[in-house]
Amino acid sequence: MPNTRRRGPAGVRALVATALGLASAVAVAPAAVAAPAAPAAPPRPAAHAGQGWVGAWEASPAVGLSSPIGAESGSSIREVVHLSAGGAAVRIRLSNRFGTAPLTLGHVTVAVRAADGARAVSGTLREVTFHGARSATVPAGADVTADPAVLPVRPGTDLLVTAYLPVVSGPVTTHPLAQQTSYYAPGGDHAGDVSGDAYTGTFGKWYYLTGVDVFDPPMRGSLVTLGDSITDGADSTAGANHRWPDYLARRIQTLPFSRRLGVLNAGISGNRLLLDGGSYGVNALARFDEDVLSRADVRTLIVLEGINDIQQSPHQTDPAKITAAYETIAARAHAHGITVIGATLTPFKGWSVYDDTLEATREAVNTYIRSSRIFDAVIDFDAATRDPADPLALRPAYDSGDHLHPNDAGYQAMAEAIDLTRL
Repeated sequence: MPNTRRRGPAGVRALVATALGLASAVAVAPAAVAAPAAPAAPPRPAAHAGQGWVGAWEASPAVGLSSPIGAESGSSIREVVHLSAGGAAVRIRLSNRFGTAPLTLGHVTVAVRAADGARAVSGTLREVTFHGARSATVPAGADVTADPAVLPVRPGTDLLVTAYLPVVSGPVTTHPLAQQTSYYAPGGDHAGDVSGDAYTGTFGKWYYLTGVDVFDPPMRGSLVTLGDSITDGADSTAGANHRWPDYLARRIQTLPFSRRLGVLNAGISGNRLLLDGGSYGVNALARFDEDVLSRADVRTLIVLEGINDIQQSPHQTDPAKITAAYETIAARAHAHGITVIGATLTPFKGWSVYDDTLEATREAVNTYIRSSRIFDAVIDFDAATRDPADPLALRPAYDSGDHLHPNDAGYQAMAEAIDLTRL
């Protein structure tokens, strides 16, 4: 399976230097890495060293769709992703995790998106290869990492990732809630189009695409946010990148390079710690290796999961089972030298199934998160979003209207509640 992690850091620096015409880049790379001193990170096994690559974007695959709009045989899909980090090169990750037949990628490109729509900025479109080949076949159940594409990008860039799909013969691996409009062009290979004119259709999911890494040695590494719909950004403004991890990424970009982290959103709407749930994805424990440990140079993990175990049917009302899952996650992350931050569960009074028993479970879980000491730090999202006049409910100014999911202001308040020095 193509995997560019075999390429050492010197080789990637040479690739970037040659392609950009920066002959001195290889020589100065060590100096660039020697950024101002920052708090020491936990030791990490060598197998998980990032080799200069940092995660800039993630969408955790959740389900295989049999009839996806746009991802059909003979179409080109152009997906829009918002990068949390910048660098001199990008590499993309694609997944056929829920497929039952091989996935054929006929032609893949990346480009910087123009102001809106499906149009690329002139001069930024790059061919994507897989071990040097223009096309690739991904077995059912497998993921693939492409070769690096030399393309300078800044934090906050909207990247276009386009794939021509000559044959779609199985369920399409999908992240259902994108809160972002992407585009498709029926009738052939339009992956190399700079213009967006052929992209006459739209869709609001992410198909196959699960990650984008950037090559940026001065950055400290990656941060993964493991969560459910509240991390996924449900009810935030579509296309505005107003999920709480997006707001956090913008705060992090104000830090010195040596303290910056790429932010990877591993939230899946409806996801649970303990049980699988159809389009809600496999449980957090089962997806942990793929959605957290496999990502580039992960230094920090923020965990905000558990409210769905409580409020979804069958209801989990034994807090010990939820907290045992936290202990497992923390232990697995710590074994890989990852700093683990626990986040308290936000209020949900007024939600359709809310009752005293479920509330008591949430409060017991939050007490454990605040006091157990299994986490390296705690973010009190409960305190940041609750109504001072009714602490069991979301603050009205932060409530999307369903009394469970925050709105844009609520997501921003969550990000502002995070102490950046603990990351």
